[in-house]
Amino acid sequence: MANIGTLLKQEIARLSRKQIRSEIGSMRKASAQYRRDIAALKRQSAELTRKVSLLSGKVLAARPVASEEAAGKPVRFVPKGLKSHRDRLGLSAAEYGRLVGVSAQSIYNWERGVASPRAAQLSVLGALRGMGKREARARLEELGGKTDE
Repeated sequence: MANIGTLLKQEIARLSRKQIRSEIGSMRKASAQYRRDIAALKRQSAELTRKVSLLSGKVLAARPVASEEAAGKPVRFVPKGLKSHRDRLGLSAAEYGRLVGVSAQSIYNWERGVASPRAAQLSVLGALRGMGKREARARLEELGGKTDE
């Protein structure tokens, strides 16, 4: 016959294991549900990030077409004209550079005649020629640029 102390000890251990199992079961279910929710949120975040990058690429690519480009005429570049257009719009070289997609230093170099824009940049400059102050500010806001007024 077994010792009563040992039997009592075994029974207490069995009951405590049973109690722990019932308590941990609900925590396991909750933890699994949280992991599923987190995975779903990660998938949703990745999908939204892809959509944002796709849409921002479309917005940047959807630049207005100048009437000279539409007619098939090449866009002429004159450094003095670039400077006067930038002044007319009231933009800094950095802001104008953001509209064109280049640095402020490139704008300064183009205005001084030290460098000249490439063909892709010429087409963007041609598209900007027909733009007014309000349109330029609105475009800068779309691009997320800071405007100094």
